[in-house]
Amino acid sequence: MSYQVLLPQPILPEGYAYLRDHGYEVVDGRGFTEEDIIADIADCDAMIVRTAKITGRILDAAPKLKIIARHGAGYDGVDLEGARRNKVLVTTAGGANAISVAELAIFYMLYCSRRFQAVMAHCKEDYRYAKMGIQKTELEGKTLGLIGTGNIGKLVAQKAAHGFNMKVLAYDPFAREVPDYIQLTDDRDEIFRASDYVSLHVPATKETTHSVSDHEFELMKETAFLINTARGAIVDEGALIRALEAKKIAGAGLDVLEQEPFDLDNPLLHMENVLVAPHIGGATKEASTRSSVACAEAIDDFFSGRTPKFVVPELRDLLS
Repeated sequence: MSYQVLLPQPILPEGYAYLRDHGYEVVDGRGFTEEDIIADIADCDAMIVRTAKITGRILDAAPKLKIIARHGAGYDGVDLEGARRNKVLVTTAGGANAISVAELAIFYMLYCSRRFQAVMAHCKEDYRYAKMGIQKTELEGKTLGLIGTGNIGKLVAQKAAHGFNMKVLAYDPFAREVPDYIQLTDDRDEIFRASDYVSLHVPATKETTHSVSDHEFELMKETAFLINTARGAIVDEGALIRALEAKKIAGAGLDVLEQEPFDLDNPLLHMENVLVAPHIGGATKEASTRSSVACAEAIDDFFSGRTPKFVVPELRDLLS
């Protein structure tokens, strides 16, 4: 009998093909709410998760489930305690979306540097003000500060240093080796103090949640921008709103907010110096294809007796 793989949300055709070519039965779920997944999960051996939240209740309702493959680099949407309790391995598609997210981080920097949000808000009513009255800057020669130097952080650094001749500073207590165009510092405050753009590239953990708050915004230049393509929870949104309203920083490019889908009353959605997008960093055809195949490969590795490439660190001991 073949293993059943639940897909609460569709993946790209290449992922479907990989699973079917390797003998798996694909179960297209009825939806990605908690109740939908519970209704579908009972007889499934594996699951590929895109944006669905995988709660302890779901995991407790899945007696046959052995592995969850996350269609992306983050895994904060999976209840790891529930996974451990039920001995369910969790993997990610590490690196599959790195190019797409890195390109988007650069896009936000360009968008902010040219003050596009304000330009587009005024250009129809006051062409000359939009053209000449709103101060715009170049990226050339500016300082980029990175929090985190994983796959995405390194690619952002490469594109910034080689494409725009930017100076790149980085803080990452776990970094062992970085390219010569990245200058590591063990002073985290220096990233916020010295940078024209601060770009966040760390996962959402107990340690990083709200780790960018009033203290960090007080350190930043009034001309500096915050870029977040990682996770919304990393930034204390109340502190960010206060900093923007008080003009302690120049603006922000945010691919993520704490609440997704957004609360439409969130002030960040209505500011001229903030660009917000609905978490589209990895939502390109290329990244989605790579992620779909990576998830399928992880499942096949597991059931074929091989170790999947990107097991979440907190659950690696389940392999022994």
